[in-house]
Amino acid sequence: MDDIDRRILRALSSNARMSGTALASTIGVAESTVSLRIRRLQAEGYLLGYHAELNVAALGMTVQALISVRLVSIIREDVESFRDEAPNWPGVLGLFHMAGVDDFLLHVAARDSSELRDFVLEHLAGHPAVANTETNLIFDHVNGRGLEHFLA
Repeated sequence: MDDIDRRILRALSSNARMSGTALASTIGVAESTVSLRIRRLQAEGYLLGYHAELNVAALGMTVQALISVRLVSIIREDVESFRDEAPNWPGVLGLFHMAGVDDFLLHVAARDSSELRDFVLEHLAGHPAVANTETNLIFDHVNGRGLEHFLA
């Protein structure tokens, strides 16, 4: 990866909808160069995709939480089963498999505290692989810009 690749990734990370023409102008290279490099960055796994960031509050989900989950055991089948199942539950925005005291961290959105409680009771409290959970409400979320350091 060279400086041009880093500049492409930095520009796309701030505006993934930037056109090839605008990206080429910003970077200072030909549009064909940008196109070829983006394809290569995708093929090499540097660029995984393009995503829309949705406002969950505007969609009526005014409560967000991070829920720490500790499994009964860390048998591979139990861990993989939970990892495959949990992202499909309603309201799950993200799942992190972690080392440490807790095994997973779920980022969940709900319409209100009652819906969040129901989520915990329906999907976690009775789950045979789950030993313990701890729910932390999110007051505010700000996206980090830490990758810019590596793309400089």
